[in-house]
Amino acid sequence: MLEIRWHSRAGQGAVTGAKGLADVVAGTGKQVQAFAFYGSAKRGAAMTAYNRVDDSPILNHEKFMRPDYILVIDPGLTFITDICANEKEDTKYIITTHLSKEELIEKKPELKGKQLYVLDCIKISLETIGKPIPNAPMLGALMKVSGMLELDYFLDAFIKLLGKKLPQKIIDANREAITRAYNEVK
Repeated sequence: MLEIRWHSRAGQGAVTGAKGLADVVAGTGKQVQAFAFYGSAKRGAAMTAYNRVDDSPILNHEKFMRPDYILVIDPGLTFITDICANEKEDTKYIITTHLSKEELIEKKPELKGKQLYVLDCIKISLETIGKPIPNAPMLGALMKVSGMLELDYFLDAFIKLLGKKLPQKIIDANREAITRAYNEVK
């Protein structure tokens, strides 16, 4: 079973990102879960969202997991939340930051030796979507790092989901954000 944990602040789109990912992956015939755990449930409060993906029915509905991927879409949470909790030996981290990997490891030594990928999802979302909502760029980075789905397949399926709710300008901006993040994650 593939498990993903998102670290975010309420209002940054982690729940929407987790649900969007689940909808796209469910279209491939896999079993999926997407759920969230809110602290105070106020905009800006730290929160976590979760995904599970498997070929078989998923009977586990607990929030506890040993994630294969940890996605941090708010850079500050890297330093004030235990993002490494319950990690596996081969857990991969994708962290939103303006820092290089080396600078990030210097500031957060617990990340040394981990499979670490960085990019500035907030900058990408500001420059493409016009708002600091970094969930779409994080999905692009996840597609690149995980190889879970081909980028074109993911984009087509994700854009179909967005097309039900959003104007074309926003859809195009999300497509650009996802593609840019896919290309920029290091």
